[in-house]
Amino acid sequence: MAAAPGRRRSYLPDSGNAGYRTLSYDLDLAYRVATNRLDGQATIRAVATADLSRISFDLTRLRVSKVRVDGTKAARFTQSAAKAVVTPARPVEAGQEFVVVIDYSGDPAPRNSPWGTVGWEELTDGVIVAAQPSGAPTWFPCNDDPADKATYRIRVSTEQPYAVVCNGSLARRATRSGRTTWEYVQPEPTSTYLATVQIGRYELVPAALAGVPGVLAGPPALRSRIGHDFGTLPEMMECFTARFGDYPFEGYSVVVTEDDLEIPLEAQGLAIFGANHADGRSGSDRLIAHELAHQWFGNSVGLASWGDIWLNEGFACYSEWIWSEYSGGWSAARHAAAAHARLSRLPQDLVVGDPGPDDMFDDRVYKRGALTLAALRARVGDDAFFEILRTWTTRHRHGVVSTTDFVELTVELAGDDTLRELFTAWLDRRPLPELPR
Repeated sequence: MAAAPGRRRSYLPDSGNAGYRTLSYDLDLAYRVATNRLDGQATIRAVATADLSRISFDLTRLRVSKVRVDGTKAARFTQSAAKAVVTPARPVEAGQEFVVVIDYSGDPAPRNSPWGTVGWEELTDGVIVAAQPSGAPTWFPCNDDPADKATYRIRVSTEQPYAVVCNGSLARRATRSGRTTWEYVQPEPTSTYLATVQIGRYELVPAALAGVPGVLAGPPALRSRIGHDFGTLPEMMECFTARFGDYPFEGYSVVVTEDDLEIPLEAQGLAIFGANHADGRSGSDRLIAHELAHQWFGNSVGLASWGDIWLNEGFACYSEWIWSEYSGGWSAARHAAAAHARLSRLPQDLVVGDPGPDDMFDDRVYKRGALTLAALRARVGDDAFFEILRTWTTRHRHGVVSTTDFVELTVELAGDDTLRELFTAWLDRRPLPELPR
């Protein structure tokens, strides 16, 4: 089997901070679109998991001006290119809850990574935050570890013509002196890479998504295209809740930017698409399904380690095939056969259960991860397969998981210990196995 999270190599050794677990982020942000100026105050509530004489946070390009710990007037701090390190007046003992307030500011920009630029990025007229996997520190100080989930309250003040969409529910909106403050609350535990701010000249259109409150946000000029292409979301929600269990958040929002985007991306409780993904001809239907499925697989049920990313992407890819067969397209089995044929012609030099940081977003991780689920479904049958998925999303709702967790749950529910060999063949070995008939 793939190595357990504690034994595998770190994919992002410079991200994350030891010694504490974050409970909540309260972010108060003032942003000027015209000048790309961000002034922020982050109130971070956490609990120490070890004795701490210093507390470290991930932060890049933005400069800290003041820090307070547990209400003190000021605390000493130092800052490097990627970290802000705070020295409290008194050490924090293991098990003790503490609050750090950090004032910071600057001109936010995406950071370079092996997977391209990630984080806070200016659009032609607005902002997109695409933080996976290491972009969160470009806009707030944090413990940028996918396993460290916390609740969020995000307040953003910006020029009145712009709308702001963040994670969670819109709790308050108020305009004063030409600026509007938008306040969002995300009560469900959220990984830092899934926290987001989207700013643009958007209209926010309410949508009913099979009992789930929804919002479609986008430029008014794209309204008809957005309405057409995302008109299938209620049926998708109906399909996925039947197969995966209850939708895990209070609502679901979609943001369509005025700019074209190379790929859409998920955030907690929302997804972001480019204008090119709303073509008025349903050209991105599978991508819409993929991002919605991430709300169960990747967002609610999150990763303990980036090495298990197939649990995010393989599941979301297989969900595209589930939607296809539900909506009258190819069956999931036919999609699996076609994907298997394509993969058989590609190099088989990747271990999907631990692909390594350079290959964690390789399309073979997505497709072979999906094929792992196709093989499992063929082996155990539809009833057992969907019971496994619903139990997975229920048992680990708002938690973090590893591949081992999924294997053990599958063996438990199917009552078949030989399934371990199926997962070993698909996830831990390089040669591509044959699909079960």
